[in-house]
Amino acid sequence: MSTEEPLLVEREGGLLRLTLNRPDAGNAINVPMAKALMYAAIEADEDPAVRAVLLTGSGRFFCVGGDVGLFAADPDRLPQLLKELTSYLHSAISRLARMEKPLLTAVGGPAAGAGLSLAILGDFAIAARSAHFTLAYTALGLSPDGGSTWLLPRLVGLRKAQQLAFGNPRVSAADAAAMGLVTRVTEDEAFAADVAATAATLLEAATGALGRTRQLLLSSFSATLESQMEAEARAIASAGGTAEGRERIAAFVHTRRGGPKDRAP
Repeated sequence: MSTEEPLLVEREGGLLRLTLNRPDAGNAINVPMAKALMYAAIEADEDPAVRAVLLTGSGRFFCVGGDVGLFAADPDRLPQLLKELTSYLHSAISRLARMEKPLLTAVGGPAAGAGLSLAILGDFAIAARSAHFTLAYTALGLSPDGGSTWLLPRLVGLRKAQQLAFGNPRVSAADAAAMGLVTRVTEDEAFAADVAATAATLLEAATGALGRTRQLLLSSFSATLESQMEAEARAIASAGGTAEGRERIAAFVHTRRGGPKDRAP
């Protein structure tokens, strides 16, 4: 792949494929990459032709996190640089998390720091067997960013999040799946095919229903039972009023009526 663009944005029908593209630097996030990711996330959020988003990395790594070499180059300006970098990155993550279409993350190699945040952001996060995960922030004298302190307690619980954030252990793909960091692990030789099949399944799904579902799940942690049920009622009523909802219900009923269970033996 070309290394000229820090992020490759490709259309494959209704799939928007975003590829972190600094392979010689482990896909480390610099300001141009963070800015490009933000614009791509806005595109994904706003374009109705996009039905699903796939985020992956080029080369051997998924993403090693922020560009530490860049941080060390001008230590006096580091606070300003970190504020600029996180402004773009956090905007991108927020839009990817809240867009009304599913996100698939394909983690084909190591993910660290903010790269870990991007890896676990997906509604479906598929990791190759050779991938591994670490936060690494406190080892550099920094605190986490990229939404990791919000995502981790929700995915793995507070105690495990503390262990990951304070101790910076390297977590294998298998252990990441066991603790809920990723959806599943796939053998390296089957990784590309598994990602493609999952993306195809998402493209065939009811995009509007998936979008409403991901918003309900996101809001559930700050909602009471009653307020969440009210949000559910409004969302399902809204879905039932769409052409997509009506078509899917009609197709389901048609299939059931003509299905083998409804036929005489």
